[in-house]
Amino acid sequence: MTQQDAAPGHFTPGRESLAAYLDDHLIGAETGVRLFTAAQRTWEGSPYEETFARLVEEISDERDELESLIHALGYARSKAKAAAAAVGAAAGKLGPLNPLSTGGGATGQLELESLQSLVRMKESLWRTLLVLSGTDHRFNAARLQELIEMARGQQEAVAEVMEKTAVERFLATD
Repeated sequence: MTQQDAAPGHFTPGRESLAAYLDDHLIGAETGVRLFTAAQRTWEGSPYEETFARLVEEISDERDELESLIHALGYARSKAKAAAAAVGAAAGKLGPLNPLSTGGGATGQLELESLQSLVRMKESLWRTLLVLSGTDHRFNAARLQELIEMARGQQEAVAEVMEKTAVERFLATD
């Protein structure tokens, strides 16, 4: 029996691996939405507020698209991973450290670099699915290419904020 012939709910090891991979990326996407939303609050009132507002909208839409894809493929979310993600989200809201609260100094730089890394990971997801689209026609190659380009643009947008604010962050005088 091929993976294509597997009964619904019964996945061969390759399918289980893909389901777990997509589920992990969905957790990452949910984290990304939270972190970009926090960044939007951090940069509120700055010339970069609109940039982060746009990024939050795009990344939220992509998270929703990934979740829809997971359901369309017949995969179910891991209850354990979903619960762990919910606990992590709650802890992040209650904890004394807001990972994107200052925007300044070395911490601000690392926060922006972390946002770029999250978007780079997402780009890697879309690239992986694009490769799979060559043999699994459930993946829309044209849409995946669009998502790759969007991720590149998002990385550039964060890099632009990082570069334009670096002097102020590191070389500002009192």
